[in-house]
Amino acid sequence: MSTTPEPSSTGTISVVLVDDDALVRTGLGLILGGAPDLEVIGEANDGRAGVDLVEQVKPDVVLMDIRMPVLDGLAATAELLASEDPPKVIVLTTFDTDDMVLEALRIGAHGFLLKSTRPERLVEAVRRAVLDGEPSLSPSVTQQLIARVAGGGLQTQDAGAETRRKRAEELLDNLTDREREVAVAIGQGWSNAQIASTLYMGLPTVKAHVSRVLVKLGAGNRTQIALIVHDAGLTDPDPDPDPSPS
Repeated sequence: MSTTPEPSSTGTISVVLVDDDALVRTGLGLILGGAPDLEVIGEANDGRAGVDLVEQVKPDVVLMDIRMPVLDGLAATAELLASEDPPKVIVLTTFDTDDMVLEALRIGAHGFLLKSTRPERLVEAVRRAVLDGEPSLSPSVTQQLIARVAGGGLQTQDAGAETRRKRAEELLDNLTDREREVAVAIGQGWSNAQIASTLYMGLPTVKAHVSRVLVKLGAGNRTQIALIVHDAGLTDPDPDPDPSPS
């Protein structure tokens, strides 16, 4: 059974960079190296080399380019997440409508970051992935990605969309009414605080519901819950970004 990676005893979060662009790796290394609690312990220029490196050095977090030669980021991510004690994998992309990002999130990637992400947000995303277990993207960005990809016609052209819809509905049928409300709220991109205020629950109660939803849906993180809700057709195309009780 996989476990959440913990920072080393020194409090440093170890990171491996996997990208076929040397300039990108250099830039990421400079950004992460400037944070006292982060350490880049290895780099690889394709997915196969990345998987081999990760198996050797056992980092807390992997920043994985989505499109690479030899083995692409999607296949490399799937291989890493199938290991006994996987790292947190954050996929990197140039475009937020990259259809491969959705598939990476479906198979368990912890989140995605645009290569143009501001340095401070990149550092914070890596920290949150390990210390808080939170997705490495804001819930609203997850929702925007899903909406844009679906709106671009990729979903309707996908022959597996109907199969995913049926599977998503079956999974959601396992939830209680309250758990389903929480799952749909996550699918709308709401944070725990927004769910608490909108559904009139305390934060500890929300967290307990989220934990149960993760288990019942077999999801590795909130992003996967959002994708299941989306696949079931339960997301609002124009969600309220800042819901508050009436």
